[in-house]
Amino acid sequence: MATSSVSKGCFVFKPSAKKKRTLDLNGYFTGACEGAETSEIRFKLCQDLWDKIKADTEVLQDELSKKILDSLLDFTMRCSSTCQHGDWASQMRASEIPTAALILGVNVPDHDMTFQSLCELLQQSVTPHVASVQAKECGALKHLMKRILERLMDTVVAVDDDDEEDEAEHTRGQIHKQVHCSLGTLCEWYQAKTKKSNSGTPGKKRASPVRNEQQQPPVVIIFKDLEAFNPRVLQDFILICSRYIDRLPLMFIFGIATSPSTIQHMLPHSVSSLLCIELFQSLSCTQHLATVIDKLILTHHFPFKLNNKVMQVLISVFLYHDFSVRNFIKGLQLALLEHFQSQPLSVLCCKKSEALLNVMQLSHCDLERVRQLASFKRYVEKQEPQEQVSLLKDDTHLKEVCKTLIKELHKYHKNYYPVLRCLHTLTSSLPRYPLGKQIRELHLICLEKNVWETEDYQSSMKLLKMLAKDELISLLQRCAEILQPVKSKTMKMALDQLQELLAKFEQLDTAVETAPNVEESITSPVKSLQKKTDLFQLQKTLLEMNESRRSKKLSPFEVLRNEALEFIDNLVKNHLSPPESQTLYEVCYYSSSATVRRHLNATPRTSIQAALSSPYYYLQNDRLKTEDGSVSNAAPDVCIAYKLHLECGRLINLYDWLEAYATVVSGAEGNDPDSDSFGKVDEVKHARFIRAVSELEFLGFIKSTKQKTDHVARLTWGGC
Repeated sequence: MATSSVSKGCFVFKPSAKKKRTLDLNGYFTGACEGAETSEIRFKLCQDLWDKIKADTEVLQDELSKKILDSLLDFTMRCSSTCQHGDWASQMRASEIPTAALILGVNVPDHDMTFQSLCELLQQSVTPHVASVQAKECGALKHLMKRILERLMDTVVAVDDDDEEDEAEHTRGQIHKQVHCSLGTLCEWYQAKTKKSNSGTPGKKRASPVRNEQQQPPVVIIFKDLEAFNPRVLQDFILICSRYIDRLPLMFIFGIATSPSTIQHMLPHSVSSLLCIELFQSLSCTQHLATVIDKLILTHHFPFKLNNKVMQVLISVFLYHDFSVRNFIKGLQLALLEHFQSQPLSVLCCKKSEALLNVMQLSHCDLERVRQLASFKRYVEKQEPQEQVSLLKDDTHLKEVCKTLIKELHKYHKNYYPVLRCLHTLTSSLPRYPLGKQIRELHLICLEKNVWETEDYQSSMKLLKMLAKDELISLLQRCAEILQPVKSKTMKMALDQLQELLAKFEQLDTAVETAPNVEESITSPVKSLQKKTDLFQLQKTLLEMNESRRSKKLSPFEVLRNEALEFIDNLVKNHLSPPESQTLYEVCYYSSSATVRRHLNATPRTSIQAALSSPYYYLQNDRLKTEDGSVSNAAPDVCIAYKLHLECGRLINLYDWLEAYATVVSGAEGNDPDSDSFGKVDEVKHARFIRAVSELEFLGFIKSTKQKTDHVARLTWGGC
């Protein structure tokens, strides 16, 4: 925009009155969506499932953390009532600061939800005076004091050398009167608060003990990430607080990610002796994950499914990166969003009744997509020739067949998960866990292949045949409890058969066993061995013993045990086939593991190398297109410098590198290669080269070296 003026000045250009068009969430979803005709229905289904995941995980989080939160709540109530008792032990404890050491585990991203629930629970049940701080905002003692006072007193706290940004931040909000940053100020504020609450009910002279405890509520300070705090800052703060413990009922909660020994490493005995520490252990993140998988994934009520590769990616990210259940759920939500956006037939990924209605609304294009599915092609190949023609040509007939196939798919899921739990119940306690200790391990095996064809399954069956009667009956009873609530005709029939087997086991205890004569036939050759015999007689006797063992009758328990295991084997073979064996499984199962891995398990070095080697991929400039994989001479300077550095060894001569760069850039400027000025280094090229080298050093590809002053060392090897 041009301006003209006699003198230099500052010109303000107001933006046009036209507002930019902003897309809502539905617009973003449908913008890059395949199959636009059903995009709105799919968006609604995706949003409903998203909300269900969120609601279910919040309920699970509350249930799993209820025990530890109740323990902490009980601890704070006990500590706040200590001053009401006059015994010697209570007085000794009153001189110490009550401290709860909460061991949360290394799943740091999940800690925020726990502390948020804890703060809400404390404010509702124990005390309104709760402040939580993090190490990143408390680098020095004055900053720690400032944050605590501000969050407790809800006012602006004055520090001698406050930054202007902090002052501006406070002036934007509600204007408060500034107070001095000290615990003395906090004591005065607390006494004023408690006097005000006491004077609110002057009529009663004799108050209840509970009311007295509420009149002196504790001041709870939560240190979310204890390991990240500066030990010196923490020590000084505890020493200062110990001087005010008689005037201010302080209480600390330490959030610890590693082990309780962290307190000993950070605090010397002179400081830790001022604390009355009690340990609290939260539920392990692996148990939390097992519960989430059990409630969200291993259920037929949730129509969206993950195939084995995507499931493996999510579990690998959890086990080898962050142990965060929260991030696992985010990965599940990402897969859900990708599935509904990239798969037009995901309109059928919903409850059975809704899916049957959506089948009748499928357009001709959607039905053609059904015909292109790999599972449907296999289904067509198994049909009669006339039926094949109808499936490929008649849309109305295809819709009716799709309704039947959708019912079969839902029936498969309804039977799959109870049988999976039964098999896990039987095999999870076997030695060396041949089919895995966690049910997710068995689920991954079943998603990948026929589990009954694996060696681990065969060895599990052999081990089950060695179980004692009491152990086997106990496991079968647990299987019956799993099948009991399932509303499926097939599972009800299986339950009846299982109960019949259990009744037969009970009858074995009361039945009178007829003593077999097999033992005599076995022991008689053994007695003959005690006599002197020749080699021929010995061989004959051993053969008789072998034949007697083969012809030995099985005991009633062994017959019944084999019958029970054969029943379980038939259940597994009938209901635990992989989902790929089911027609139209693609509408429910998300299979793009590469997309999930790219979003969740980012590889920044690979992305940077791809950008420097192929700038066209990001810039979309036709001048940067190359066919042989080389970088165009019109590419950005850093790309040219990067490509040239790949041709060098461990040490790079800066002058040779500069000359090569100047030659490439001169070609991009269109200079005549035969001219004397071609490839010459001028000030502009020199400055551009220095900037490109500095950027490569910042990205970590090179570094300066003391071996040669005019050289740099190369740090990375192997391109994209």
